[in-house]
Amino acid sequence: MTKISPVRDRILDAAFAAFMKSGYAATSTLEIATRARVSKRELYAEVGNKEEILIACIRARATRLKAPADLPIPHDRETLEQVLASFATQLVREITDPTVITVFRLAIADAVRSPEVAQALDSIGREASRAALRQIMTQAQTAGLLEGRPADLAERFGGLLWGNLMISLLLGVAKRPTPQDIAARAHAAATAFLQLHPAEIPAG
Repeated sequence: MTKISPVRDRILDAAFAAFMKSGYAATSTLEIATRARVSKRELYAEVGNKEEILIACIRARATRLKAPADLPIPHDRETLEQVLASFATQLVREITDPTVITVFRLAIADAVRSPEVAQALDSIGREASRAALRQIMTQAQTAGLLEGRPADLAERFGGLLWGNLMISLLLGVAKRPTPQDIAARAHAAATAFLQLHPAEIPAG
């Protein structure tokens, strides 16, 4: 297993703090290096330029948006509901973390001046959760538990899961849901999704 450099961790922590304070466009590599107590030479050697630093920050969080390795492969509708609820609980818990909400706000605020922030967040951060959900839907479809394209099914489930919550959190008009609220939301979304999408009907 590759040992993570403490200097790299310090740089990413410093960069994230600087991005949150000043925005991506206004943050310089010198400011990041100063906050991290490293030289610019060390900064470039450990992580890279500012865009590479941003991508590293997002990638570090994205690893927590993948499906847990211990999720069972769904072979019946009951197990599928449990898998969807379990993954959704983790997803909402991670994405509603105040730090992640700050990243989304940063991407929105700098969307015009620095579109690479939004692009990195979408292609690395959001894609991790979308890919995991597509995989679950593919497994369910292979087992004959669902009909439809996995990507479409994943999008519909996401809509049921989130509703208006993300917009409300971004606007600051809603508080982060409690663990109990998150679990209830995840189970309700899984139940509603399976009600809307019955199992495949055998031919003949």
